[in-house]
Amino acid sequence: MKSIHRTVLLKETIEGLNLNAKPIVIDCTFGGGGHSLEICKKYPGAKIVALDQDQSVFGRVKLDFERENCNLAFVNANFRDLSRLNFPSGSVDAIIFDLGLSSDQLENSGRGFSFSRNEPLLMTLKENPSPEDLTAQEMVNTWEEKNLADVVYGYGQERFARRIARAIAVARQEKEIRTTIDLVKIIESAVPAAYRRGHIHFATRTFQALRIAVNDELNALSAGLAGGFEKLKPGGRMAVVSFHSLEDRIVKNFYKKKKEEKKAILINKKPITPSEKEVMENPRARSAKLRILEKKQ
Repeated sequence: MKSIHRTVLLKETIEGLNLNAKPIVIDCTFGGGGHSLEICKKYPGAKIVALDQDQSVFGRVKLDFERENCNLAFVNANFRDLSRLNFPSGSVDAIIFDLGLSSDQLENSGRGFSFSRNEPLLMTLKENPSPEDLTAQEMVNTWEEKNLADVVYGYGQERFARRIARAIAVARQEKEIRTTIDLVKIIESAVPAAYRRGHIHFATRTFQALRIAVNDELNALSAGLAGGFEKLKPGGRMAVVSFHSLEDRIVKNFYKKKKEEKKAILINKKPITPSEKEVMENPRARSAKLRILEKKQ
């Protein structure tokens, strides 16, 4: 299945990396391959290492990269393991993190990321999760009500988190919660009617919170930023596109710390955001923020 993902802030990200003719780049979140493919086109001498937890993503765009004769190595891994990559410290020109869930995962993965489809309630970024991997189904059926409320409020910033957690706890006593639609109906029953008619779908924040928890995304980001910065050569740049305030805060604080340690400079003091035109063409871009850091010489 061909990728349907549209990369956000693509031009701004690539230009902000200030690449040389033959850069070594790590694309930490390959997804639909947008960043990597654009680098291949603009810099034919580039060497790219692309990471993604989802093994299936590369197959969707493999032909595009073969047509460009791109020097790309795909690694099925989480970016939290960047420090283990076979690259010496200080050897990489650029590192990219695009933290948004790709449209391919949202629409076509069959793993329960979208509340508009009736799918198994998995929400794991892995294509083939093992029995030991945490899933959203396990969370909503076995976690204590208070813990669920804390996750939905903390990661989703959902003001009705306690009501939603209570409704989940009651519903699972009658039958196991197995699918996305099961969960959507429970959330719908828990929130006020006015909230159900709001601009943002009433299940958005709960689904987001469960996905972040299932994949331990915030801790993975902290580890990935640290590992990535170590791999950067002096003068190398790191670009991070975030879509969630908690992610952006982690990135902002990491950059601030490196600046205070006199190990880096901020390329943009304020985050770069999409143009009105980009948001109109791709509404999923509306919350994106791009921050770029350069390792000091």
